[in-house]
Amino acid sequence: MFFSIIIPVYNRPDEVDELLQSLCEQTHNQFEVIIVEDGSSRDSQEVVDKYRERLSIRYHEKTNSGPGLSRNAGAELASHDYLIFFDSDCIIPPTYLENVSLFLDDQHVDVYGGPDAALPTFTTVQKAINYAMTSFFTTGGIRGRKRSMDTFLPRGFNMGVSREAFETVGGYRKMRFGEDIDLSLRLISAGYATALIPDAHVYHKRRTNYRQFFKQVYNFGIARINLFLLHPDSLKAVHLLPSLFVIGMAFTLLLAPLFPPLLLIPGTYSLLLFIDSFTKNRSVKVALHSIISSWIQLIGYGTGFLVAAWKRLVLRKGEFRAFEKKFYD
Repeated sequence: MFFSIIIPVYNRPDEVDELLQSLCEQTHNQFEVIIVEDGSSRDSQEVVDKYRERLSIRYHEKTNSGPGLSRNAGAELASHDYLIFFDSDCIIPPTYLENVSLFLDDQHVDVYGGPDAALPTFTTVQKAINYAMTSFFTTGGIRGRKRSMDTFLPRGFNMGVSREAFETVGGYRKMRFGEDIDLSLRLISAGYATALIPDAHVYHKRRTNYRQFFKQVYNFGIARINLFLLHPDSLKAVHLLPSLFVIGMAFTLLLAPLFPPLLLIPGTYSLLLFIDSFTKNRSVKVALHSIISSWIQLIGYGTGFLVAAWKRLVLRKGEFRAFEKKFYD
């Protein structure tokens, strides 16, 4: 089976180098790679040129518009009938494409996604952020879990879609945040089945510091309200939990001077995070940082959700986006 791999990138040549190196090691070699440079000031041209003799690769430059429209630009250049989208901060295991090809040959679906994981070589902060984004105690385990939601919604960092399905729904819409979930929801509404391929995991670096991570999850919270207005049935109870966490912890801390035992609530929660992360990562340092990353994940997402709910649902204002100029950061 032949694939067109599409990768939007913005000012990250070093990440592109690692990603392309991992693609050179694939056990399934029937694929092309399309790098879409999204208005970068530090481009990846030199990195791409280094791999031209090892990969079937194309390089396309465009003005900055965000990853969604950049993926559309890559899809227009694609030669094959099945598109795979990766983020530039991913490293692809050698058997990824082989696993996908075997799965699709056995039970073809027009849309699939896969989970993400952390490599042992990732930094402590990257491992902690990976924990915060995948743990049951933070996101409810909804990312990359087969039974976590009624319908699995592939995410743009690790997503495959047939060209026919992609073109039928018109590709990605002009959205800066939540564009991948919007695409998955439109594909499902159009009658296309989705599937999680558990063996199609990627190693996802995510953000490299907590400031960048907060900005990312804050925008995710905003995006969930924007998605709710486009797809009312998409809002699930689990999406409300970070906001309830923010409200609950705010009241807990406000009342704690009067009722000090209330501090046992955030303390117990932090201890649960530590134990769970240590069990998974076998590192005290990563476990301690997982407490920080998990609180940032919940507070960032929850406050973004609450601010967007107030502005869009109560004040009836139009779509807005925070940190737009620094989207890729």
